[in-house]
Amino acid sequence: MLKTELRKIFKQKRQDLSFSDTQNLQQNIYQQIYDLDISSVKIIHVFLTLEKFKEIDTKPIIDYFRSKNIQIVVSKSNFINNTLTHFYLENDTQIELNKYGIPEPKNAVQAKEIDLDIVFVPLLISDKNNYRVGYGKGFYDRFLSNCRKDCKKIGLNFFTPIRHIADKNQFDISLDLVLYPK
Repeated sequence: MLKTELRKIFKQKRQDLSFSDTQNLQQNIYQQIYDLDISSVKIIHVFLTLEKFKEIDTKPIIDYFRSKNIQIVVSKSNFINNTLTHFYLENDTQIELNKYGIPEPKNAVQAKEIDLDIVFVPLLISDKNNYRVGYGKGFYDRFLSNCRKDCKKIGLNFFTPIRHIADKNQFDISLDLVLYPK
């Protein structure tokens, strides 16, 4: 299937999840995150949840890594050139919704992509080769192409990967791991 079709199907599938389904799926994913070897991790990047799209709630992920004294980085979106700029998320960082309803840090110190050890990536669906379908603007593919080679790119998804995404291209970045409920 093509990305546009997959995007439509899996946005709807996510919207159709009940509150209790979402809670159960999230708990399964959280447990997989808690089981990761993070012994050499100092800085992670995580997306801030888009509640209107029923994304996984990343607050427990943020709290978990903070409890391990690991620094958290989040992004601001630039819709002129479809890029992300990254900022440290401290306890006193203010979060506000941009004009598209995306939560972003307001008063934060900028971070460098090269310093990130793990990037948790939002997605609608992935395939068995860990390629992903996102929202279609290429923000994360541009971002991930600038990360270190040893930075772990981990997708978070409510659904089992499909066999194949038909219209992958040379700009699509394969993830190292996709966590989904087992």
